[in-house]
Amino acid sequence: MPIRKLRALPDHDQSLWLAPDDPRLPATIKAVWSLSARLCPQRFPPGVHKHRSIEELNCQTEAWERDTIARQASNVLDG
Repeated sequence: MPIRKLRALPDHDQSLWLAPDDPRLPATIKAVWSLSARLCPQRFPPGVHKHRSIEELNCQTEAWERDTIARQASNVLDG
C-alpha cells in the first residue's frame, strides 16, 4: 500500500476507500480478511450442532465467542 501525505483530516477518510469497480478491491478484501484471520482466529467446534431454540443457539454462539476472547486475552498476557 503506498504512503500518502494528507494535508487535512477529511482527506484521510477518502484515502481509505476504494470504488466498487476498482480492480484492486478483491485483493484488498482478501488481504484484510487474511490479516484478521491471523490476528483474531475464530474457532468453532467442527460438526453439525442442533439446537432446540434460537435462544439455545445464541447461548452456544456466545459461549464460543467468550472462549475465543478469553483465549486471545491469555495470548496477549502470555506474549
